[in-house]
Amino acid sequence: MADRKPIESWLTDMDGVLIHEGVPIPGADAFLKKLRESGKPFLVLTNNSIYTPRDLHARLTRMGLDVPIESIWTSALATAQFLDDQRPGGSAYVIGEAGLTTALHDIGYILTDHEPDYVVLGETRTYSFEAMTKAVRLILGGARFIATNPDETGPSTEGPLPATGAVAALITQATGKKPYFAGKPNPLMMRTGLNAIGAHSETSAMIGDRMDTDVLAGIEAGMQTFLVLTGLTRPDQVENFPYRPSHIVDSIADLVERV
Repeated sequence: MADRKPIESWLTDMDGVLIHEGVPIPGADAFLKKLRESGKPFLVLTNNSIYTPRDLHARLTRMGLDVPIESIWTSALATAQFLDDQRPGGSAYVIGEAGLTTALHDIGYILTDHEPDYVVLGETRTYSFEAMTKAVRLILGGARFIATNPDETGPSTEGPLPATGAVAALITQATGKKPYFAGKPNPLMMRTGLNAIGAHSETSAMIGDRMDTDVLAGIEAGMQTFLVLTGLTRPDQVENFPYRPSHIVDSIADLVERV
């Protein structure tokens, strides 16, 4: 393997890497502190589209983790960036929370159920049958189908919850139309994030706890990848995939000295 260039910028997943069920993972605060002190650009990424970066900043601060608002990149922001590039000033019917609606408002999109250019699906705490029915009819009427991420379940303290990918599958079955997913493992989310901080893939690294999203997206975006074993992927599962991370470490604490 050719020698990689030194890492000048870092991207890291949030759940399973920095926090687990609302509690910081040991070493997360030291890693973030080292990043801030280094002056290197970095982003904390999440496929969850419910919260705005301001919301996530406040939640992380309450946990004792200091992440600047401008260093948070969500699938909602990646989706909005994609739509702004594709069809500036367009319109969308949205199923989602403030993280998604705010991101679309910020790029000048009109949110409407009258002949929208797109149906955009994200996470929400209450998936409404009425809203899903409307989405199906709008897609059958010609609206293009976009979803923030393909995650089929999301974590909660009570157990897994149905997430965007599961609801997208329902709409696909009803319409015959598959969505374009903007979030991980689509490398688009990585590339738009790198562009947002002025970084380059050949000198960037992605840290994640999932082989099928974080590591795959990092590889496809041309970055070094670090798999931490504090989240979903177990050590014995790594060999089940046709690709490998650049490095496997026990936790984020092992990367503090790499910054």
